[in-house]
Amino acid sequence: MNSAFFINVFRFVGLLAAQILIFNNIDFLGYVNPFPYILFIILFPVNSNKTALLASSFLLGIMMDMFSNSGGVHATACLVLAYIRPYIFKFSFGVSYEYQTIRLNDVLTPERFSFILISVVIHHFILFLLEVFQLSFLWDILLRTILTTTFSLIVCISLIYIFKPSRR
Repeated sequence: MNSAFFINVFRFVGLLAAQILIFNNIDFLGYVNPFPYILFIILFPVNSNKTALLASSFLLGIMMDMFSNSGGVHATACLVLAYIRPYIFKFSFGVSYEYQTIRLNDVLTPERFSFILISVVIHHFILFLLEVFQLSFLWDILLRTILTTTFSLIVCISLIYIFKPSRR
């Protein structure tokens, strides 16, 4: 087994534990609750097995659901994000996505920022839409999506740079 596998396992366990123990206890005004656990899906290697990404994303989401008593909304949002991730890559990076030269934990460029932003927005919108499951609360869903996305984006980018691997 290679080191990328162990890095992904550590990232999976670490982000899930941080989400459950720290970030699930943060709740500002009932609208802002950061979800940095999706960094696992965002930072999953581009050239890895797509089935492994879908399976591990579902496992991540279902474990979040078990600890949050949320009935499958995290699993669905994570699975949708993992499924459309290649399209978000293609939108954000264009042709360079095909050559698999993308490292998201390098210097923050507009392409990397747009990829992270779009991923977080899609995940949060699906999560809150399924949580409420009524379009009559569309403004509430959009408000929660915008506020939580802003805070989650700050936390995610901070975590990327805090745990950035050293270059040798």
